[in-house]
Amino acid sequence: MSAASVRRRLHDGELGPVPALLALAVTWIVFQSLNENFLSPRNLSLLSVDIVGTGMVAIGVVFVLLIGEIDLSVGSLAGLSGAMFAAVNVNLGMSEWLAVIIAVAGGAMAGGFQGLVFTKIGVPAFVVTLAGLLAWNGLMLYLLAPEGSIGFSEDGLVSMLTSRYFGSVVFTYGLAALGTAAYLLVSYDDRRRRSAAGMPCRPMGEIWARTALLAVVAFVTVYVLGRFQGLPLALLIFIGAILASDLLLRRTPYGRQVLALGGGVEAARRSGLRVARVRISVFLVSGTLAAVGGLFVASRLSSATTVPGSGMLLINAIAAAVIGGTSLFGGRGSTWSALLGVLIIQSIASGMALLGVQPAVQFMITGGVLLTAVVFDSLARRAAESRGRA
Repeated sequence: MSAASVRRRLHDGELGPVPALLALAVTWIVFQSLNENFLSPRNLSLLSVDIVGTGMVAIGVVFVLLIGEIDLSVGSLAGLSGAMFAAVNVNLGMSEWLAVIIAVAGGAMAGGFQGLVFTKIGVPAFVVTLAGLLAWNGLMLYLLAPEGSIGFSEDGLVSMLTSRYFGSVVFTYGLAALGTAAYLLVSYDDRRRRSAAGMPCRPMGEIWARTALLAVVAFVTVYVLGRFQGLPLALLIFIGAILASDLLLRRTPYGRQVLALGGGVEAARRSGLRVARVRISVFLVSGTLAAVGGLFVASRLSSATTVPGSGMLLINAIAAAVIGGTSLFGGRGSTWSALLGVLIIQSIASGMALLGVQPAVQFMITGGVLLTAVVFDSLARRAAESRGRA
């Protein structure tokens, strides 16, 4: 990226993931200076698995925020997903595969229903999803009654999601090399097509620099995690979900419709965009990913509990999306925001736990980081409006 491009981004307030990356770097430096075990292979391995449940939910939240709306039901839907899985698998004796399908389908249906009420009836998304928060939480409590939790097999499919690790050097380093090579090829092909069409494109020097940075991150991650138990299956699934959703948003007509809707409903409608369909689909995506995230949370405990519906999962998922760089005002952000944001939040929680600090302090620090992210977002929006008036 050229110096002129950097200056323009600073002037326009379009910093992208830079503030989140700086916040993550500062967080890691501070906690490592206070406790040398923070960046140990064991702690980083635990961190890489702990982020997945909340991160999956946060990806769905990003979709909703991109159209300028909010989904307050994702925490309850995540809890309901785990409860549905455990209820049909343990209480009714269904196979784990079928129970997983039922749980994820239930989250998708609930999200789609909320999107339908919001779109077709005109009830504000805040109210619809707040009602969903209460209703789905109540259904979760009903399914988990009377004990409040249902344990399932520690050797089964869902438990394996967070307990399976890949220790093969050939597989893990090969995967890192394959990912880096794929990024280089996709970036080069994108540059070639843009250049042929006479559109602005990244210079090859920037592509090589980005590829080198990705290679460093990938190989260092594989090396560090390999020193403990290996590369977690949960992390691979999470990265795969981020890649798939990012490609969906940036490389497909549907993704462009989502971003266009976030830029302005009336303008999108006049351009021929099917607003109702896109709105419903976004809430369906959010409900589906909330259900998937709920299964990862349940997998960590090998049981379905009321913890996901308590409210902290909802708060952390929304905070992760915003802290990672997704705008609350719609139209700006990416699914990589979920990864950056949840890394910051979980790093704070992990560092506080290592230092023996009370959870109350963790909440205050996370709140301060969230406020800072929202301030940056608001300033960027004002800069964009100022350019529009000019």
